[in-house]
This record gives sequence, C-alpha cells and structure tokens, in this order.
Amino acid sequence: MFKKSFLLLLICSLTCTEYVFSQTKSGVLSGKVICVDAGHGGTALTDSYRVGPGGEREEWINLRVAKILQKKLLQKGAKVLMTRTADDTIALWRRAKIVVDNKADLFVSIHHNATADANVNFPIIYFHGNASENLAGVALGKELATTITKHLFEGNSPVSVVSDFTIFPKAGAQVLRGTYGIPAVLAEAAFFSNPTEEQKLKQEDYNEKEAQAYTEALEAFFSKSIPEIIPKNRIASVPPFMAFQEAERMTETARRWHQDFLDGQVLMKNSDTTSIRQAYELFTRSARSFPDSYVAAECHANRAVLLRLMGKTDEAKQEELRVKEFYVKFAVKR
Repeated sequence: MFKKSFLLLLICSLTCTEYVFSQTKSGVLSGKVICVDAGHGGTALTDSYRVGPGGEREEWINLRVAKILQKKLLQKGAKVLMTRTADDTIALWRRAKIVVDNKADLFVSIHHNATADANVNFPIIYFHGNASENLAGVALGKELATTITKHLFEGNSPVSVVSDFTIFPKAGAQVLRGTYGIPAVLAEAAFFSNPTEEQKLKQEDYNEKEAQAYTEALEAFFSKSIPEIIPKNRIASVPPFMAFQEAERMTETARRWHQDFLDGQVLMKNSDTTSIRQAYELFTRSARSFPDSYVAAECHANRAVLLRLMGKTDEAKQEELRVKEFYVKFAVKR
C-alpha cells in the first residue's frame, strides 16, 4: 500500500511520549530503538535558573535540537522514542521508565548548561556511575564529546566526559540512574549563560549542527562492538564529594572557579604547612564550584597529593580513585 517508508505514531498512556518508526533498510542505525530526551520543559513560570542573559530558556533549546535529531535518526532508519514533543513537564522517573519499558538500545538526554562565569563555554557529557563499570556510557560519551567539539567548536575546545556523580554526589542523575544497563549519556553541549553562545543557540541552523553531532556520534558508537555495562559498585565504590548545586553555581564564589585553581597551583609549589593547607582549600572550592569542569580532575588529583603531604593517606587514596572513576581522560580527534 505504501511505496516508501511509513511512520507509525503511538502516544504513550503515561506521557506525551512519541514513538516513531521508519523503514530504511541499511545503515548502522537501522532498526535501533533510540530514546531522545529533551531535558526539562514546562517550567518557564516557576524556574528562573534555566534562562540565558538574552531570555532564551534551556528547555526550548533542548526541544528544538531533539526534534531535529528525531528527523535525522528517522532518515537513518532508527525507531525513535521521544520523551516529550512540546514544552511539557515530564517526571524524571517517567522518562527513564519509557526507555526501559520500550527496551531502547540507546538513550540520549539533551541539555544545555549555565554557570556564574559568563565566559565559560564547552561541552560536558555525563555517564552514570564508575568509568570502569559503565564502559558503554564512557564510549558513547567520548564519541559525542568528539562530534560536538567538531560541529559547535570547530575542533577547538576543552571538553569534559565525567560521571554524573560529580554533580549529583549521592545518586547521580535520575534519568541515567533509571536507565543503567542501557548505553546512555546526558549531554550539555554548550553554555546558554554565555551571551554569544546563547545567540547561536537561538538559531535553527545552529541547532541542526548540534543534532548532526548527535547523529554522527550514534553512528560511530553502533559501528563498533558495544562495550559492556557492569553492575554498579562491583569494581569500585567512591565516597561522595559534595558539590555546588544549580543555583549555588551562579554565585560570586562559583565565579572564581578557575582563579581558585590557578592560585592553588601557585601555592602548591611551596612546601610550608600554611601554603599546603591554603592550596588544598582552593582546589576544594574550585572542585565544589565547578565539579564537572575540565580542571576539576586536576583539582582532585592535587588534593590527593596534598592529603599525602598532610599524612592523610586513606583520604588521598579516595581522591585518586575519584579521579580514575569519575573523570575520563582522552584526546578529542581533530
């Protein structure tokens, strides 16, 4: 009856979720069930945090990118599951349930970031749990960090691929926690708190570039053997390090995140007890202010060195484990 591909739309009874099928016969994404989650939604009247200096809201950007990505994935033959298709509030547990109930092959949660320092702008990709256990999440994160850097930053940007425990120390992000066992990432492609970036993020052609980055990353991920995901805390268990949460990251203290890091490095060159303690406090404050930054791993590594100098060997070992499990070191392909 139909000569070309067909689209079947099912409305999930729990949410406004959209499940769309496309019938393309070739390509690594063909037949893959991919859940695209446009983060947040429906909070313009209650949330003053997720808005840029020019008035653009994060949830609007997330949704535009998600819808463009949906079209691109359909063209590649994927089966696309959308957690929302309008500016609606969808509970986090429901988003995760949609992924699990529909046996998705992969989950991507699309976000954009904000912080006190308006000059900050780089990609941050989160996986859930420990790097030595969530091998698939780490691999997907690396692919996405590479393609986002390529398409939005012309290959020239710092980048973070980190555990969600860096920002949610006790449990991680709920959508990633609830989908653990499935390759999944939550990506903050850029900072809408940066005025120049915010203006770019308003433009559909720029949103299209970001969606293309997701598409290429997913193709690269599925073109290789999928790494395993080991049950959590089977290999390692890292104690929580309490970090600043959303609104706290917009404070004057948080604005000093990089200067604190630089000042700590200077003090660390000294051997006197006062300098060692001051350096430790500065690295601690930088890591709390911006726990997923591209210098946060160095902050924790330096804390480990200083803890050993202070005779706190067990605490130093915990910091070394945190660096290993929560911060992925890799070179972005140019």
